[in-house]
Parts: sequence; structure tokens; C-alpha cells
Amino acid sequence: MQKIGSITIDDTYYPGKDLYSDGEIEDEMLDIAKNVPVSEYNRVIAERKSWAILYHFSNVRENIVQSMPITKEDSVLEIGAGCGAITGVLARMAKNVDAVELSMKRSLINAYRHQEADNITIKVGNFQEVEQHLEKKYDVITLIGVFEYACSYINSEQPYAEFLEIIKKHLTKDGRLILAIENKFGLKYWAGCREDHIATFFGGIEGYAKDSYVRTFSKNELAHMLEQAGFSEHTFYYPYPDYKLPEKIFSDEYLPHENELNVNHRNFDRNRVRLFDENKVYGELIRAEMFPEFSNSFLIVAKGV
Repeated sequence: MQKIGSITIDDTYYPGKDLYSDGEIEDEMLDIAKNVPVSEYNRVIAERKSWAILYHFSNVRENIVQSMPITKEDSVLEIGAGCGAITGVLARMAKNVDAVELSMKRSLINAYRHQEADNITIKVGNFQEVEQHLEKKYDVITLIGVFEYACSYINSEQPYAEFLEIIKKHLTKDGRLILAIENKFGLKYWAGCREDHIATFFGGIEGYAKDSYVRTFSKNELAHMLEQAGFSEHTFYYPYPDYKLPEKIFSDEYLPHENELNVNHRNFDRNRVRLFDENKVYGELIRAEMFPEFSNSFLIVAKGV
């Protein structure tokens, strides 16, 4: 155990070395977390012009959960907390947050940036090991940009299905799972963006390799997996332009209007090509009532009954 400010870091199940890293940029991010106040993050983002710093420190990341049904009565389990882009807003919304993260360096970044919060515990280690020792059930469990890596968390022939079943065991009777993930058939991938994880053109829509370390899914695939795992109630939302830096979040009750989707050409992390005008194609999809199937990302609230 160690303390950073008011944050407790539980390293009981830490293997002793980080099994993945983005390299030297993480040292730069740790320095930012230690020495730059949160109020100055946007200035640093503008100065450094780095996708990693934008992704991990932008307050726009918080939009993905700010409208979710989380209250000060809720205990939250955040799986795959990373550098803490979502941990802080969860702590402000909830009673307490247990954040699970495999990387010690990312856990330190998380702890330093939120060190004044007294309701966060960071558990460092592989989720499959940490979850065996969780001592309570949670009102909310979050998987924000995590579910696609289930085969790294879960050693199983069906890691995605088993991941959901394990999560359900740790929810209270009325508990909710909040899941955000890219849509395998998101329009940007047809239009010329590289697949977010494996960096190839059409890598998802052509079908992932059998030994791929990551996998995203269509709306129907996700709905089926949730139902099979016992999440009989699930609501889909559609972050735009995606769940990573969402400016708007649509629902089946409030879908976008024609000409409303016009932030389609930016792509901060990788180069892309432009095979067609996404603004015009979105217009056609909206008129055909097909937008949900081609949303770039999904945000899902699921619960069992």
C-alpha cells in the first residue's frame, strides 16, 4: 500500500513491472500530473500538441459519463482506469470509486492528478486476479475503452462473454454496467480512418484476425452478448464524433437531424484518407433511419433483472 495525497494505491496484486506502456510519453504525463494544476491542463495540451496528452488530459473525456445515472449513494468500480481521465469525474459524482489498472505508472499519474480526492482507491494488477479478492458489490461498474481488450484481462476461450458474466457477479441487485466502445462498423472506418487499435485500413470491417489481441463489435453483437450474460435491460447511446472526445451524445429517443453531424474529418491519432464526404453520407443514413448502426462509438447502460 502507498498513499499519494488522499489517494490509496493498493499494489497487493501488482506483478512488479508494467506489462504495457506507451513509452517515454508516460514519463512526460507523470511530470504533468505531479507539477501542473488541473486548471492548466488545456494550456499544456495546446502547447505540447501530442495526441497522448490530449487523450489522457482533456476534460472533454469526462462527457462520456457526466449524464449517466450515478449519484452520491453509489459505489463505483472502474475497470481499466488508465491515467485517470474518467476517475476524477466518477469520484465527484459517486460516493466512492475503486479503480483497477494494470500499469503502476498510469496509476501514479491517476493518483497525482486526483490526490485531493478522499474517495478513490486504485488497485494495481490484472483484473482477473484483482476481482477474485473484491470484497463488496458495486452499484456501477464502468468499462470505458476496455471491453475490446477482454482477451488481455480474461484467460478464456470466450473472454468477452466471460468478462461480462464476471462483471455481473460484482453488481448489486439494481446495479448498472456502463460500457463505451468503438463500433466495428462505424462510418469513419468505411470513409478512410484506420482501425483505432490495430492501425490498419478496414481492419475491423473486414474481420479481425483470429489471434487479434483486440476486437470491437457491431450493435447487434454487443446486444446479443449482453443478453447472453444476463443483462436483460440495456440502452444504447451514440457518442459523437466518438466516445473518446464526445461533443454530443444521442439516444434512440433523440437521434441527430440532417446536417447536424459535421465534425467528421478530424483524426488526431493517425493519418487517414477520405474516400467520401461523411457529412453527406450521414445525411443519407439519418433519412434512412440507419444512423445507430453506423455510429462511430457506442455508450451502453445495462442491468440485469
